[in-house]
Amino acid sequence: MAKRILTALIGAAVMGIGAQAASATTLGDVKAKGFLQCGVNTGLTGFASPDASGNWSGFDVDYCKAIAAAIFGDATKVKYTPTSAKDRFPALQSGEVDVLARNTTWTINRDTALGFNFRAVNYYDGQGFMVRKSLNVKSALELSGAAVCVQTGTTTELNLADYFKANNLQYNPVVFEKLEEVNAAYDAGRCDVYTTDQSGLYSLRLTLAAPDDHVILPEIISKEPLGPAVRQGDDQWFDIVSWVHYVLINAEDFGITQANVEEMKKSPNPDVQRFLGVEADTKIGTDLGLDNDWAVKVITAVGNYGEIFDRNIGTSSPLKIERGLNALWSKGGIQYAPPVR
Repeated sequence: MAKRILTALIGAAVMGIGAQAASATTLGDVKAKGFLQCGVNTGLTGFASPDASGNWSGFDVDYCKAIAAAIFGDATKVKYTPTSAKDRFPALQSGEVDVLARNTTWTINRDTALGFNFRAVNYYDGQGFMVRKSLNVKSALELSGAAVCVQTGTTTELNLADYFKANNLQYNPVVFEKLEEVNAAYDAGRCDVYTTDQSGLYSLRLTLAAPDDHVILPEIISKEPLGPAVRQGDDQWFDIVSWVHYVLINAEDFGITQANVEEMKKSPNPDVQRFLGVEADTKIGTDLGLDNDWAVKVITAVGNYGEIFDRNIGTSSPLKIERGLNALWSKGGIQYAPPVR
């Protein structure tokens, strides 16, 4: 009898621990501490970089702000954790950060073996090459024998090896762990070529001593779908992070901007009313554990997807990257969001 009682007590304790673990959510943890911990780049112009006062800005930073706005109605309730390519994944796995918004490529290994979830691709990118104009190189196929600067712990390093092997080209990899080290090595002439995501090349070129002396070659050698990542096992949090992106895309689709979002609440379009939480029986927020007007809070804080793109990396920024694949599906691109219904 005593043994049965002990067994029952142990079972109840285990069930209690399991129930406690199951009830714990990332959203609950974020609300409890009062801020979102966001993993970002250590410094990549246009995507995530701090100013002299420690204020962060950039494309990925705006996604962190958008998530905070969705939860708290306040885009300032974010703390940023700068991560290198090597330490970004342990930071997410360990719970040091709640979400990783660090120009990170969605791959099968990261989606499975590392235990992460990706869904929303906020930037369709591809790996490219940058060289000095003085080399008079017009194509990556002319790079045989070149010394190539590359950051370790990235898909870039693997793509580089695959491309040169597939095209029977020789190269000398000059490998560094930290982005700043790769930049400095290339700028100092320790390698002939710099390879990374093409968006990163546009950003990094601005940091060189003589940006106009360098050219980005036309070849794109890989698919690099970039977007925020979260840990597996919390579907609600996964949905929140994903739908923040979809709200930004849908807002641009509807023509809702940071400037007109309040006025658009008066729209007779039922889709817009539902989207902005105006419709009486809408559940745009409650089904996610958020307020029904969370989309309004997000757009008020950061604008729509097009506004985020334009001011950080597009035509209104020093990078002046064309939208390309990142244009809306209705304007020749592939950015497309599910409906809010």
